[in-house]
Formats: sequence, C-alpha cells, structure tokens
Amino acid sequence: MESMPGEDIVFGRSAVMELLRSGRQVESLFVVREPEGLLLKISAIARDMGIPIKQVNRQKLDFMCAHGAHQGVVARISGHAYSELEDIYTLAGDSPLFVVICDGIEDPRNLGAIIRCAEAAGVHGLIIPKRRSVGLTGTVSKAAAGALAHLPVVRVTNLVATMDELKHRGVWFYAADMDGKSWCETDFSGSVGLVIGSEGAGVSRLVREKCDFAVSLPMRGKISSLNASVAAGIILYEVVRQKIAGGI
Repeated sequence: MESMPGEDIVFGRSAVMELLRSGRQVESLFVVREPEGLLLKISAIARDMGIPIKQVNRQKLDFMCAHGAHQGVVARISGHAYSELEDIYTLAGDSPLFVVICDGIEDPRNLGAIIRCAEAAGVHGLIIPKRRSVGLTGTVSKAAAGALAHLPVVRVTNLVATMDELKHRGVWFYAADMDGKSWCETDFSGSVGLVIGSEGAGVSRLVREKCDFAVSLPMRGKISSLNASVAAGIILYEVVRQKIAGGI
C-alpha cells in the first residue's frame, strides 16, 4: 500500500481496494466528486462497511497526498483500535461512571490533548461520533502521549442513543456551554458525563438537549472562548477536586 511517511493515509485505487479487503479499521474515505468505474465500486464497498465517505475536489486529494498519484481516492486509516462501551463499564467497576463525550472535535491535536487530560483525571472512557469527528489517527495518538494505552475510546454511530444508554446507568450529562452555570458552582457528584463540543459550533443541538446541565467558564479577558482541550481540562479537574473532597 502506498502512503506518505508520517501520514495515516493510503491512496490509489488498487491500494485502497486492498486496504478495504484487509479488514483494517478505516476512519474515512475521500473520493473525487462524480466518481466512476472502480471508484464507484470502492465507494459501495466502503458504504457497506459503514465507513464515512467524503466527496472532495482533486486539489484536496493532491494536498493530502503531497501530489502523489491518488487516482481519485484516499483512505484515512486508524492509528489505534477502538473499544466498546463494555470496556468503559469494566474499567469503572463499582465506581460512579466518569465519561467524556467529544461532539464533533475535528482537530486531531485537540482530541489527543483531551484524551491525555481525561486519562490523567481518571476518566473511565471517552466517546466520539463516527461522523463529523476526527478519529484515532497517528496524530491523535501522538498528542495523547501514551494515554490511549489506558483510556478506552469508543466510536459510535449515534451519540444521543449512547447517552440514553448511559443515562440508564445513572450518568448525568454536563455540556460545556458559554450560557451555562459557572463550573465552580456546579455539583458534579455521582456519575458524570462531560460533553465537549466542536471547535467552531460547540455542542450540537440534539446532544445539548439530551444534557442535564450546562457548565461555563468565565471569560475575564478580551477573547470569547477557550480551546476545547483547555476547557475540558479545567472542568475535568473540578470534577476531580469534588470527588477527592467527597472521599472518592
């Protein structure tokens, strides 16, 4: 398979077809707009496998491959295996569940930093959506600085349905939102699910409606918001502070 050094990609029609046949986890498929011939077959196979497909222009593919011979198709591969929800439950044991949901984080360094903070804070697992989100690429793994070896990351098709399942297990969800209650005045006792939204749009509407509370951080300076991973780290450690104070 042909891929550029340091990148989590495979490109070229034959190489991508063999990748799909290999059974290796594929994050997403990028196909030139108005595909034809073998590209249609590759797209159909990927669709049947549940792999997100994005139609882009050739300039985008040229950039991804550093002008390599992509033949109209690029696959982004996983740098780390995903876990299942059961792995989170197993890690938590009898302790109150402590999870993080990343709703649409697209910057791999941001996701990696959140994973690193979450593991350090004792989170039992992190959940990301299958679409509209970066996956566990090599860049994410590097930014996580080893945390992926200890923190289960689950990739799900439907965040809202997953939140419903976790609610049945007693989890209360807190959305990081500028219009929420101050983080230091919020009670984080019990099982906690912290929801961090995308870098631009924040928490999506349906996910926000499923949350029980909204939590905000005061902006005392001139800018209006913090980086997603910085906000996550601050709120996670308020949860930790309260757990320690409560003897957990």
